[in-house]
Amino acid sequence: MESRYNPASIEEKWQQTWAESSLYKTSTDAQKPKFYTLAMFPYPSGNLHMGHVRVYTIIDVIARLKRMQGFRVLNPMGWDAFGLPAENAAIERNIHPAKWTYQNIAQMKQQLERLGISFDWEKELATCSPDYYRWTQWIFLQFYNAGLAYQKEAAVNWDPIDQTVLANEQVDSEGRSWRSGAKVERKLLRQWFLKITEYAEELLNDLEKLPGWPERVKLMQANWIGKSTGAYLEFPVVGMDENIAVFTTRPDTVFGVSYVVLAPEHPLVEKVTTPEQKQAVEAFIKEVSQQSEMDRTAENQPKRGVPTGGKAINPFNDKEVPIWIADYVLYEYGTGAVMGVPAHDTRDFAFAKQYDLPITTVIVPDDADNADEELTEAYTETGVMVNSGPCNGETSEGCKLAVIEYAEDEGYGERRIQYRLRDWLISRQRYWGAPIPIIHCPKCGAVPVPDEDLPVTLPENVEFSGRGASPLSQLEDWVNVPCPSCGTSAKRETDTMDTFMDSSWYFMRYPDANNDQQVFDPNIGNDWMPVDQYVGGIEHAILHLLYSRFFTKVMRDCKLLNCDEPFSRLLTQGMVQGLTYKNPVTGKYIPSANVNPEDPKDPETGEKLEVFYEKMSKSKYNGVDPLEVMAKYGADTARMFILFKAPPEKDLEWDDADVEGQFRFLNRVWRLVSEFAEKMPVKSSKKAGDLSKEEKDLRRAIHTAIKEVTEDLDGDYQFNTAVSELMKLSNAISDAGCKNSPVYREGIETLLKLLAPFSPHISEELWQSLGYKDSIHIQTWPAVDTDALVVDEITLVIQVNGKTRGTIQVPAKADKATLEQLATDSEVAQRYLEHQELKKVIVVPGKLVNFVVPQAK
Repeated sequence: MESRYNPASIEEKWQQTWAESSLYKTSTDAQKPKFYTLAMFPYPSGNLHMGHVRVYTIIDVIARLKRMQGFRVLNPMGWDAFGLPAENAAIERNIHPAKWTYQNIAQMKQQLERLGISFDWEKELATCSPDYYRWTQWIFLQFYNAGLAYQKEAAVNWDPIDQTVLANEQVDSEGRSWRSGAKVERKLLRQWFLKITEYAEELLNDLEKLPGWPERVKLMQANWIGKSTGAYLEFPVVGMDENIAVFTTRPDTVFGVSYVVLAPEHPLVEKVTTPEQKQAVEAFIKEVSQQSEMDRTAENQPKRGVPTGGKAINPFNDKEVPIWIADYVLYEYGTGAVMGVPAHDTRDFAFAKQYDLPITTVIVPDDADNADEELTEAYTETGVMVNSGPCNGETSEGCKLAVIEYAEDEGYGERRIQYRLRDWLISRQRYWGAPIPIIHCPKCGAVPVPDEDLPVTLPENVEFSGRGASPLSQLEDWVNVPCPSCGTSAKRETDTMDTFMDSSWYFMRYPDANNDQQVFDPNIGNDWMPVDQYVGGIEHAILHLLYSRFFTKVMRDCKLLNCDEPFSRLLTQGMVQGLTYKNPVTGKYIPSANVNPEDPKDPETGEKLEVFYEKMSKSKYNGVDPLEVMAKYGADTARMFILFKAPPEKDLEWDDADVEGQFRFLNRVWRLVSEFAEKMPVKSSKKAGDLSKEEKDLRRAIHTAIKEVTEDLDGDYQFNTAVSELMKLSNAISDAGCKNSPVYREGIETLLKLLAPFSPHISEELWQSLGYKDSIHIQTWPAVDTDALVVDEITLVIQVNGKTRGTIQVPAKADKATLEQLATDSEVAQRYLEHQELKKVIVVPGKLVNFVVPQAK
């Protein structure tokens, strides 16, 4: 054994040993309780960053702890490997996406192994592998067969130069294409959707079944689902047999409707537009088509519109109101139309003021003096009805019910619950994704690819230009196939699936990852599901988690799973932030290597720099390379710092000094155990009752550490305080004088066991140095001996007239009379009470005895 701590050689040695063993293979011992730990799988970019280090270290500590606590643990790893970056790489580097992706996977896997993460690599999967996306396609077909997958026209981002559809992430903050720089337009295309709205109510209600989730994540999901209770109302169009449908949560304001607004894409626009307004309407539609959804809905953007010339009838007061189109109304939201009530809606008020449209007050506060007073802003609260025909004088809340009942009776609408949530658009006009397994036949329509013909694999002879239609649509040999039903010449669907499709079920595949006959064996899936602890970034709090919950419920309804929810507990770790330098004048970020931290100035302009912590990013020059940290300090130090610096759900500020501190701590542990191992005493059968005071104190420190660390890890995962407890125990062992005692050996072994989940390499090496052959990572987690926590003696303070004069050791359970006698007999009291008249004795059990004597005049 080396005399000094050399992390590089130790870590290399044990990583090789563990890789050749079955140490982290998932146990099939049904006698043990299961624990499924899972970290969100990464996109294989090729390089680990500190965010990766944090999330995988967190999950590894939990997995190692649970193994030592007697659980059979599933701790798998895979790769979210489809998506746009690989296709971009194909264009820029002239390399096939598959080759680029698998190179990155190999590189990142090596880096993760170097970090010492205890993944069961036999469960590894990559979503771009035909062995995996075969089952993604099979799941899509289950949705299709259940009526949960369908095609319809939808607005997409269209690059007019490259003539291609862009995903939202390909559009920059100015609404321009990532590649051509063209202003992105909105265009209608036939797209595939999944009916997530069919499960909206259950997705909302079942949030109550997730006490192990952060409240803010559940609130974000609830807001995204966006349940609204209101009314579906119809406004007849003057001169034609058509109605404009709207949804409103404020049916009480219907008497104040002064106009109706359609989305520019609404199919009724052409019908209701008069010849006089046709040119203006078409010009406006063309202008709006060049705006992104973000531009159209931004709060700080003025709301623009034009009248169609058409009119609708408000069936509640028989008044005609003009029909407009406006950019702020989106066809994909709700009914694609809204009723304009400017007196009681902030957005409608601004629009009416801008275009000089009528504003009619129909609700006033209970204590209002003048209902006809001109409004300076919209009144959006409840109150008393005015200008509302039969509802005048009623409360607005009561009027809501009256309007809905009238609408239902007269056939103008109905009570309705609506959700903000929209059906999930899964079509992507890209190559690097799972092909949608549908064949379009001129006779049969959309025909599912038969199960026996799955997977529909991606062809390899593809050219990537980044321009024009999807690469798949240009491969005639691949596209043109016979219909599976009738044999007629047909065409494959050339859209691929959104990558969220791949990540919405991967956790179901892991337990049975190598099954080539089924998506997974339901017996195995139900044995392991749900995931007991899921860890990942807050940025996935809405879509990924919502889609995963949706998939789980559909798989349950397909009789493949028994659980309602996929993840019992969720931990959303904070970001890793780096020290950042920015010139406030130019807005440029400055590399830290070019800055004097004592006097931070721009090396080019001399201007004073802003100094702050921000999420690590290449563009901000504030990143720290995990490989460089591991090369200098070792993986165990990197892990310890990541866990110690901040609670897991908080952002973590990178500090080189704290990294050094953890390295010094591990060096102290190395020296402490190494010195003990060199002159290890023979094990003794000495009983607890025979222990000296020093041995009892050390044993109390040992079992206090066991209790505190276990509570920190079994509760809310307070890794930072757990590391602090390890440091306290290390100090207690170092300070103990009973180095030949069996209690000292107990302290050394306990320290290593408690340290093992945090720093697996050094713990393993030091454990072996104590003469053990079996890995420390299969040892039983230490149990608390509550008797060891009992204090035999306490320190009692001796006071005279409230002033401390000294202390004595007394039995912990001594009563008041005994404490007074012991204090009176003590040398401290004798010294200060000699020749004094004792007026009173105050005894505070467990703390002090105060002798009151006459004060000197």
